[in-house]
Amino acid sequence: ALPGLGIVAAVLGVVITMAHIDGPPEEIGHNVAAALVGTFMGILGSYGFFGPLSGSLKYRTEDMKQYLGCMKHALLSFHKGVAGVIAVEFARRSLYAEVRPDFLELEKACNEAKRR
Repeated sequence: ALPGLGIVAAVLGVVITMAHIDGPPEEIGHNVAAALVGTFMGILGSYGFFGPLSGSLKYRTEDMKQYLGCMKHALLSFHKGVAGVIAVEFARRSLYAEVRPDFLELEKACNEAKRR
């Protein structure tokens, strides 16, 4: 949407420039510069700020979605009457491979939690 606003700013700048076409060259140059600044601001805002911000938010929401999905698998499995260790295994398998603990780490953590 912001590159579109930049284009609108450029068109409006050209329209304003055409309204003052009989003026001195300094005024025409000022109006053309305003049109170019509007275009630049639209492109900079889109590709330099809002694009990266939306990408970052997308990755954060994907991570949160994965985390909540893992919790959902564990709770639903436990609610269905599955043993706690098996419910935790269902949750473990729903994680991405790069963050998934291996089985021995998970078993050790479950045993430590039992002792408390």
